[in-house]
Amino acid sequence: MNTTQKTTYQLHDTFSLTQTFECGQCFRWEPVGPETYRGIAFGREVSMSIQDGALTVTCSESEFHSLWRPYLDLDRDYARIRNIVSIDEKTAKAVAFGAGIRILRQDPWETLCSFLLSQCNHIRRIRGIIARLCHSYGDNIHKTAYAFPSPERIAALTEEELRTVLRCGYRAPYLLAAARAVATGALDLGALQKCSAAEAKKQLLALPGIGEKVANCILLYGLGKLEVFPVDVWIRRTVQSLYGKSFDPSTCFGTYAGVAQQYLFYQARQDPSFFSMS
Repeated sequence: MNTTQKTTYQLHDTFSLTQTFECGQCFRWEPVGPETYRGIAFGREVSMSIQDGALTVTCSESEFHSLWRPYLDLDRDYARIRNIVSIDEKTAKAVAFGAGIRILRQDPWETLCSFLLSQCNHIRRIRGIIARLCHSYGDNIHKTAYAFPSPERIAALTEEELRTVLRCGYRAPYLLAAARAVATGALDLGALQKCSAAEAKKQLLALPGIGEKVANCILLYGLGKLEVFPVDVWIRRTVQSLYGKSFDPSTCFGTYAGVAQQYLFYQARQDPSFFSMS
């Protein structure tokens, strides 16, 4: 991590590192202070902080604009999105509560692996498995920081190695199958970014261990399909409590259903009383 160079960017809309990094979409960012995080993405380690309406990142200006500005999705008009998805008082409350959330534009390969490993897991354990994966098979970046391993590196391993080193149980063969599919070109993640969400989901569901929820998480968090609405236990409970079982996110929120999902998810996790709204 290059701490000698820092780039400061004046924010033009509500943005929170805490809300963005703690809403369940990523697993390699650690808080080191109020609105201050250290993390690794795209093989780089950086620190980010927000103070007095300005974002500071430990990188050169060119790296900030080419990598971290797109990663944080800073050029998208979230004020407009918040207005669109605030369809009633219920969702408007969640939108206001999590107004600083952005949908990160993450590396598709890392996102695929992360959510394969997330199945039937809690966030602390997911972070642990991913940390072991990177430490064991990723390139060393700086001291104890390691890049996410390439699909080729994981594809060369055995299922037993993954089970033993990662302690990821039944998820090992799923991770191995995904790595081999990407490494051989059988699954082209770049092409999935360009095709429709429906077509991309069809290809993801063809991989062992990927069901509806995991596929939708990969689509939203790794492939930029903002219309996709992942449903886990928290979201199912939230939408049924607020809108009933007939709720259709595509009808209610349209092309920004995935952003609305993050607002609802974050509010529900942080504020249990949200379920009691009528």
